[in-house]
Amino acid sequence: MKPDMMAKDSRSRWGNHISLVLLPLSIGLETDPLVYLSKAKSTMDRKKNFLHAPMLYSIIEFIFNVLGAKVGAILFKRTVQNTTTFISNVIGPTEEISFHGHPISLWTLPSPNYADKIVISVAVDPTVIPDPHKLCDEMEESLKAMKAVVAQRGLLINSQ
Repeated sequence: MKPDMMAKDSRSRWGNHISLVLLPLSIGLETDPLVYLSKAKSTMDRKKNFLHAPMLYSIIEFIFNVLGAKVGAILFKRTVQNTTTFISNVIGPTEEISFHGHPISLWTLPSPNYADKIVISVAVDPTVIPDPHKLCDEMEESLKAMKAVVAQRGLLINSQ
């Protein structure tokens, strides 16, 4: 049963409440492709156990409430400008959408997962990454190498 957000004294809140987790990923050549996965997982587990996202949300909320939206926007912009990759688990809209009466024809999500398939979409600065197709190919090859090692070790849960 979904909570009634319109009910009097409802504890459900309106609006988008977002946070983020800054996750440094190591770049280098490893003989075992699962080393990347285990390093990223252990880092992510530490951040989850430390309640990284809720704490960061509280810090962001404090900055916006105490120092104001301008300071918050400057800090957010600096964070975004110094971030190499965004990965999101937020799915896109299920209906056609518009912004101020203008239909939106493209809604790009970093890595949505649909029906056990990952869709990789990349938006890059061509002065930094001149061949985004090669980047996607490399990401695909890395994921395939990881899947092959997992299958070889008999660790696959679903063999699709």
